[in-house]
Amino acid sequence: MVLRQGSHRTNRAPPREYLNVSKICLILLAAAKARYLVLDFKPDSLSLDRAIIKMTHQQNFAAVAQARMVELLATLAPGEGMRASPLEGVQFLRANHAMPRRPVMYEPCIVIVCQGRKRGYLGDQAWLYDAQQYLVLSVPLPFECETEASEEEPFLGISIRTDMTLIAELLMQLNDTHGAASNEPRGIYSTPLDKPLSDAVLRLLEALSVPDDARILGPSIVREICYRVLTGVQGDAIRAALMHQHHFGRIAKALRRIHSDYRGDLDVDTLAREAGMSLAVFHAQFKTVTSTSPMQYVKTTRLHHARLLMVQDGVSAGAAAARVGYESASQFSREFKRLFGLSPLDELRRVRATIETAPPRAQPPAPRYVTAA
Repeated sequence: MVLRQGSHRTNRAPPREYLNVSKICLILLAAAKARYLVLDFKPDSLSLDRAIIKMTHQQNFAAVAQARMVELLATLAPGEGMRASPLEGVQFLRANHAMPRRPVMYEPCIVIVCQGRKRGYLGDQAWLYDAQQYLVLSVPLPFECETEASEEEPFLGISIRTDMTLIAELLMQLNDTHGAASNEPRGIYSTPLDKPLSDAVLRLLEALSVPDDARILGPSIVREICYRVLTGVQGDAIRAALMHQHHFGRIAKALRRIHSDYRGDLDVDTLAREAGMSLAVFHAQFKTVTSTSPMQYVKTTRLHHARLLMVQDGVSAGAAAARVGYESASQFSREFKRLFGLSPLDELRRVRATIETAPPRAQPPAPRYVTAA
């Protein structure tokens, strides 16, 4: 790698300015894998706000955008864990240390990582999503996830809930004529982050930094991001989750039913009938999408909701068990430990010791999907 610095004024600039410029150079070179980086400074200043950076590789511009995203998220998400943004359905993500592989459940969402990386595991499949990849979940899925992060380089990201009403409106405006996809979609994908989507995410973070901008501009930028994903390579999975042209779409309907009534007495026969599938086909297709059986999925959903009630709302283990449909507290504790590897009380202590949780919610949210960090 070669660095060439242009001329600038001869009087000595503060050392910190040289240091800051050097840091930028290293970030750009590492992120872009460029062979050359040329910096030309205006004759009257070496200050960063006046530096004109000319780069020989197109990816350097993406590195600048990524660096700005990291700067914004470091302010928007000062503490670890999930933090609500001014926009409903948009959350900031931060982890200051590595987190081992653990069970999680994500709602249908778009996850854009700005720094650090995560690996997701579902059955025998694995996904990497980092600053060069974004993750799309078209259906709510329980899977396992591990996080790479450190105090020096925390994991920073943003999650945007996939609003199916908004997706339906976009499809109508597009006068969508894609029809059924040639291959059966999957519930989870990771895909390279392209420039139009990266630009939209950066503008969203900028808007969320200013209350009036967040309120007025934020919703339209979220709409643009959903449009970019819908018209991108992962659009078929989101379409299929909304339509019933594939087995995938019918299973997506069953998953929505489970998440709207996980407290009730759900049975496989009813779910299969509502999905318009035979019992055998329903079982097979459900496992294809979720890598688990229907009733195991119901159990996992209940346990994740119970965990969230304890962590975010301060509900006791016994009360959480009752709220999600368990009649036996001892059965709840056994199944909780089997899934999370710790008893409810030990898991609560672990979370409190490692993550700054949000204050209790004033009112219980409407039944919806659950997201567990």
